[in-house]
Amino acid sequence: MIGYGSDVPPNVEVRRSSRRRRTVSAYRDGEKVVVMLPSRLSKAEEEQWIETLLHRLAERERRRRPSDADLHARALDLSRRHLGGRAVPASVRWVDNQHARWGSCTPDDRTIRLSTRLRGMPSWVLDYVLVHELAHLLIPGHGPDFWALVGRYPKSERARGYLEGVAATAHLPLAAADDEPDVLAPTHHSAAG
Repeated sequence: MIGYGSDVPPNVEVRRSSRRRRTVSAYRDGEKVVVMLPSRLSKAEEEQWIETLLHRLAERERRRRPSDADLHARALDLSRRHLGGRAVPASVRWVDNQHARWGSCTPDDRTIRLSTRLRGMPSWVLDYVLVHELAHLLIPGHGPDFWALVGRYPKSERARGYLEGVAATAHLPLAAADDEPDVLAPTHHSAAG
């Protein structure tokens, strides 16, 4: 690593490599961003690439950490694409008090809450949890009709396996969603996990 002046933000570490010929990349390492560049780049090219890569990284993180409004719009789109637009939540929001489940739905007031533990997971996993909770707006329990609705999302099985793996590695309790409902109360349903 070469030390740089005030042109590089303090939370950015630039690593130049003579082995790196054409590719540039950036990734987050805790609070800092590591930018990997070919050593042949000029100072101006370096500054341009740092700006471009920081913008791309921020955009990728924004997509992986949608706001409550983004979640609601995403849920409406998923409902339209996979549930015929019949599941319309009143609100969809992140919550940080769900440690043993990925999401929950209260059909009476049509609210969906997603655990902040889902932030940063692949979008297809987040979409699965949203479809699961949207399906509860149409069918409160976990019977065959419910799972048929959830199964309309093409990556359902893959996403369930992913979440089961995350739960197993974190030693979290995981209800056998096919066998027993994961309910808190008669009108409060949630995704397994």
